[in-house]
Formats: sequence, C-alpha cells, structure tokens
Amino acid sequence: MKNPKIHFIFLISILFASCVPTKDLIYLQDNGNTKNEVVTSSNQKPYRLQTNDILSVTIKAIDPKLVDIFNSSGSQTTANTSAESNYFNGYTVDDHGNIRLPILGEINVLGYTAEEVRVAIEKMLNEKYFKTEAGIFVVVKLAGFRYSINGEVGSTGTKIIYQEKVNIMEAIANAGDITVVGDRKDVKIIRMYPQGSETFSIDLTDKNAVNSTAFYLQPNDYIYVKPLKQKSWGTGTTGIQSLTTIITVLSLITTTLLLIQL
Repeated sequence: MKNPKIHFIFLISILFASCVPTKDLIYLQDNGNTKNEVVTSSNQKPYRLQTNDILSVTIKAIDPKLVDIFNSSGSQTTANTSAESNYFNGYTVDDHGNIRLPILGEINVLGYTAEEVRVAIEKMLNEKYFKTEAGIFVVVKLAGFRYSINGEVGSTGTKIIYQEKVNIMEAIANAGDITVVGDRKDVKIIRMYPQGSETFSIDLTDKNAVNSTAFYLQPNDYIYVKPLKQKSWGTGTTGIQSLTTIITVLSLITTTLLLIQL
C-alpha cells in the first residue's frame, strides 16, 4: 500500500513543480516593500546621439520657399513614416559623428541631444542665411525609437516606436508580451554607449521596477527575456497541461509493461 501512495505524492509534486505560479506572471506586484518614490530625472536622462542613429531634420519658415533648398525631399513630408522612408530620407550619423545637411554641410552631432542639435542648426541658419523676420523654425527628432528584443516574447526582432520616450513595459507590449514561460523576474537590458555597453537586470513582477534606471529605455537598447526552467522540463505550463503529460507518460509505461508480459 505504501508504494502507490509514494507514487501518487511523487506525481503530485511533479504536477505542482512543473506549473508556472501565478505570482511569476503578474507585473508590478506590491510585495510589501514598495517605496513611495517619484521617478527622478536621473532615471530619464536625455539620450545622446551615437553613430548610426538616424535623424529627421525639418526646417520651416514663414515663407516655405525660403527654406526649400535646405530640406531634403523626405523631410518635407510627414505622411510616410515607414522605417524604409526614414532610412533613405533621414540623416544618418556617420562614423565620425557627423550628419550632412543640404547647404549647411557636415555638422557634428555625436554626444549631443536632439534638442541641442536643433538649437545649433537654428542658430547657424539665423547667423549665416536669414534674419529674425524669416521666422526660422527647426525640428530635429530621432527617426523613430528603435530597440531590439529577443527571447521569450510574442514577436522578436528590431522594433520601432514613433514616440519620444518608451518604457520597458511599452516595449514588451509592442513585442506581443512575455510568454507564459518567460522569466519576468530577470529581464536583461543591454545598453550601448560610445565607450562600451552596460547590462541591467529588472524584475518586472516588482512594483519598484518603475524606479529602476533601466525602466525607461534608450534608443538601440537590447532586451532579452530568458525562459523559465518549466520550458526545458516540457511538462506543460499549466496544471491541466502537466496532468495531461503525466497521464500520457503513465499510459505509455502501462501499455509497454502489458506488452512485455504477453
């Protein structure tokens, strides 16, 4: 009588161990140690341009004809904002940190923010080519917020979001969310800098994740979501799936034993 009980307990243990707990699936939980902190500006430092970034530069004036020569064909329209359009019509930061604008020539932007580049271009135009009355208005933006995501998410690859700031929750949602067997407690973020890279780890099941320096992404970040151990076990991610797997295995074993005894 003891053996059946032992086998039953063993199977139940496997059933529960192979399931993904609900607490591992819920984002931003209050674990009792939540700090009432406001996300500070240090967690949202302005992005500084790097090589291979693509900028969208638009120059406007009271009389549009005055600035036609400064604008490329791609920067005069906002109707087509596809990644392909941005690539061919935007201004790519070259290996020397420069972009090349019509008439203005090469401008070094490496390490500057988009706002600092805007101010520099506007100042150059007002000093060399126009008077204040021309009403020069310059818009400088990154041609989309680009990041890469891999691992246990619905859709991997390089993604582009057309907004100024993106947090990791938005980025993951844009990639189809983390799968049931994805590790939400140890999401890796690799951030590139001119001098090298830095790796962050963030627990998205903890409400305090919003205070992490990695919560708000920077362009060109790489996100990796590793799988939970339940995936490698292959027993299923829910109780029903695990039970079905166990029953199938037991049926196979029983059938095999019966065939051997015949």
